[in-house]
Amino acid sequence: MNIVRKTFPVGPLQCNCTILGDTESKIGYIFDPGGDADQIMAAVESMGLKIVGIIHTHAHLDHILAAGEIKRQTGAPVWLHRSDKILWDTLGFQCKMFNIPYTPVPDPDHWIEDEEDLECGGYCIHTPGHTAGSTSFYFENTRLLIAGDTLFQGSVGRTDFAGGSAAQLKKSIQQRIYKLDETATVITGHGPETTIGQEMRFNAYVRA
Repeated sequence: MNIVRKTFPVGPLQCNCTILGDTESKIGYIFDPGGDADQIMAAVESMGLKIVGIIHTHAHLDHILAAGEIKRQTGAPVWLHRSDKILWDTLGFQCKMFNIPYTPVPDPDHWIEDEEDLECGGYCIHTPGHTAGSTSFYFENTRLLIAGDTLFQGSVGRTDFAGGSAAQLKKSIQQRIYKLDETATVITGHGPETTIGQEMRFNAYVRA
């Protein structure tokens, strides 16, 4: 297995989109396609991957906007945790709140399960708090965590939106994320990458 990864900001709110896959099997995933579908697909082509899943860490608009166009081009199923379906159904309203044009997206095809395995050596971790269905994705062999808006460098995701819970967020971070390899790189939903160990020691909101 030879894992390759590209992460870059996309869309009007600069969500970090990650493309990850195995160059031997040619299988790959797109995480949080928050806009700029052409840029995302150009990266997929340069990596030589066949996308088998369009995966969302949660259902806020800035992580989803390009999902429909990417599904049209790849035929890959859209993944989401079922607890965020109510947010998914409000995407048009979310876009209106931020004055962002809304392009309808298809309903999710696959409901993410906690500890569900991914190809390329990863698995899903349900980490509610930012939203009820927030999910992180851990790749043990490459010591990589895609955390969405659950955990940031020095901070955490907001919990004052619908479905948010500060108590759940703290529990998710301390009992699920901080139990992983401290050296693992954390791809945050926005902004710079960090490591689990750095956040355990220095995060201003949730420490180990």
